[in-house]
Amino acid sequence: MNLITLRRLVGAMLMLSGLWLLPPTVVALIYDEIYEAHPFAIAALIELLLGLALFWPLRKHKTDLRVRDGFLIVVMTWLVFAISGTLPLWMIKVPHISFADGLFESMSGLTTTGATILTGLDDMPRGLLYLRSQMQWLGGMGIIVLAVAILPMLRIGGMQLFRAETPGPMKDSKLTPRITETAKALWLIYVVATIACAGAYWLAGMSLFDAINHAFTTLPIGGFSTHDASIAYFQSPLIEFIAMLFMVIAGVNFTLHFISWRDASVNVYFQDSELRMYLLLLAVFVAIITINILYQGIATDFFTALRLGAFQAISAMTTTGYTTASFYAWPGVVPIMLVVISIIGGCASSTAGGMKVVRVMLLSKQMLREIRHLIHPNAVLAIKFSNRVINDQVIGAVWAFFFLYVATIVCCGMLLHAIGLDLVTAFSATIACLTNLGPAIGAAGPNYASLPDTAKLILSAIMLLGRLEIFTLLVLFMPSYWRD
Repeated sequence: MNLITLRRLVGAMLMLSGLWLLPPTVVALIYDEIYEAHPFAIAALIELLLGLALFWPLRKHKTDLRVRDGFLIVVMTWLVFAISGTLPLWMIKVPHISFADGLFESMSGLTTTGATILTGLDDMPRGLLYLRSQMQWLGGMGIIVLAVAILPMLRIGGMQLFRAETPGPMKDSKLTPRITETAKALWLIYVVATIACAGAYWLAGMSLFDAINHAFTTLPIGGFSTHDASIAYFQSPLIEFIAMLFMVIAGVNFTLHFISWRDASVNVYFQDSELRMYLLLLAVFVAIITINILYQGIATDFFTALRLGAFQAISAMTTTGYTTASFYAWPGVVPIMLVVISIIGGCASSTAGGMKVVRVMLLSKQMLREIRHLIHPNAVLAIKFSNRVINDQVIGAVWAFFFLYVATIVCCGMLLHAIGLDLVTAFSATIACLTNLGPAIGAAGPNYASLPDTAKLILSAIMLLGRLEIFTLLVLFMPSYWRD
C-alpha cells in the first residue's frame, strides 16, 4: 500500500477517534465529574490534533483501493481505535489503570468481548462507565462499516473495507447497489434496535443511565455492565427476559433484519435455514443446562433452574457475556459447557462472535457426506444450503477456518500456560477471548485483573484475531501480501 494513503487514512481515523471521546466528556460533566472529564477532553484534543496533522496536508490526495488494501486498513483502524480508547483510560487517576490494563479494556470493548480488569463498577465515574459502553456499541456493527459511510466524503473507496471486515463466509454480497447505502441501512437498523432496547430496559425499571448503557452493550453482544453483578444486580425476571430477547435478535443475521424492514415482511426469517438451526441450538442448550443445574443442585425448583439456564445459555452462545450468577463457581460440567458453546456463536453477519452457525452447519454436512461416501464410494453427493449447492471451494475455506480456529485455541492456550497460567484458566480465557465471549473460568472467572500483563497483551491480540475472524489479520503475515 502507498504510504501516503496509509498516513491519510490513519489521520482520518485519529480524528474520528478524537470525536468519539467527546460524548464521554459530556456525560462526565453532566454528572459533575469535572476531574474525570479532563482525561477524556485531553485525549480527544491530542487525537484530533495528531489526526489533523496527518490528514490535512494530504486531504486532496485521491486513492483507489485494491481488495488487498482493505485487510491492512481494517487492522490499522482497529488498532488506532483500540489505542485511542487506551489513552483516556491510562490518564485517569482514579481508578489507576496501567497501559496494559487500559489496552486490554479498550480492546475488549471495541471487539465486544466484555472481558474486564475493572472491579467496583458500582462506584466508578459515570463518564468511564459510558466510555466502556460506547466502545462496545461502536465496535458491535464494526467501526469500518461506520467509516464506509464517511470515507467517501474523503474520496476513499469503501467496498474493499466492507468486504474485509464484514463477518461470515459470504462476504461479497451487497444489500443495496452502493456500499455506502448498505452501511447506512445497517446502522439505521442498529440504532433503531438500540433505542427500542433502551426503552424496554427503562420501562422495566432500570434508571435511564443504566438503560442506555446496557442497550449499548446488549445489541453489540458485548456484555459490559455498569454494575459488578451484571444483570443480576437488578433482580428482575422482566429485565432478564428483555436482555435475552435482544441478545437473540442481535445474534441473527442483520441481512435478514434489513430485508424484513425493506419488504415489510417477516417471511424471510422463516425461510432462513441458519436462523432455524440457531434457534434450535439455543433451545437444546437451554434444556441441557437447565437439567444440569437441577441435577447439580444449583437450583432446587424448575423455574429458578430455567431462569438461570436460559439466561446463561443464551448469553454464552450469542457471546454476550452477561451473567445472572457466578457460573464459573458452579460445580459439574456447566461452566465448561457455557464457555465451549460460545465457539458456535451466532449467525453470520450478526454482532455475535464465535465460528458462526453457518460454518458449523456446513462442517456437519461435509462430515455426513464423507460418511455416506464410505458407504457409496462412487456416489456424487452435493452439499446444499438454503436450497443452493455449495461448491467445494467454499467447503475448503470453511475447513481452513475451522483448522485455524482450533490451532489458535491450542497454541494460544499453551502459550498462556507456559507463562504461568493454569491449564483451565489458560484455555478458557483463550476461548472466551477468541469467541469474544468475555467471562471465563478458573482465575479469570471473576475478572481478568489478576492475570499478568503479558497474558493481558496476548489476550488482547486474541480478541482482535477473533473479531476479525482470523484470516483478515493473518493474511498480513504472509510475505506474498507485501509483494506487488
